[in-house]
Amino acid sequence: MTTLEPAREVLPARSASAWSALAAEFSGFTHLPARDLYKTELLRLAATVAAVPRLWRDHVAYGADNRHFVSLHRDAHVDIWLLCWTPQNDTGWHDHDVSSGAVAVVEGCLTEHNLAVARPSLATDVPAGQAFCFGPEHIHRLTGRDAGSVSIHAYSPPLWRMGQYAVGPTGVLRRTSVSYADELRPLDDMI
Repeated sequence: MTTLEPAREVLPARSASAWSALAAEFSGFTHLPARDLYKTELLRLAATVAAVPRLWRDHVAYGADNRHFVSLHRDAHVDIWLLCWTPQNDTGWHDHDVSSGAVAVVEGCLTEHNLAVARPSLATDVPAGQAFCFGPEHIHRLTGRDAGSVSIHAYSPPLWRMGQYAVGPTGVLRRTSVSYADELRPLDDMI
């Protein structure tokens, strides 16, 4: 009997690549396709926006208790955000409902945590200059590793709802639906 090796799961942040190599010439948000974008297209879009500081630099600000975030563009097919991080900032475990996404780190470093069952979460540092993408099935937690971290996030279709996860008192994982406009925070101490 032949035993098959388990498939190696590719974790998005562990597949991060240099966004400078992905960035295209910025031709304005009006030139985006009139359709939802694939995650690889979102990766290129996040990289392109990251490479044009005039689009986001004036919005950079930090808060000790809350992440600072600004919508840079939103239309029927795509949603682009600037997020500013400190080491105290933590999204908690979440998904993006039906949306795929991409993250480009432009300053500092973020840590992506991947939820794992019966073992500690898997943490991957994503330093400035790196970007990664993911599909709607992806559950993760992002934290700011460095003071003064900045990232560009692109989603398609645009975010409307997200799922936030926590472990209940009996050890059962539960999902709470939250609005895209709510700041994500940990619902408990599950790591």
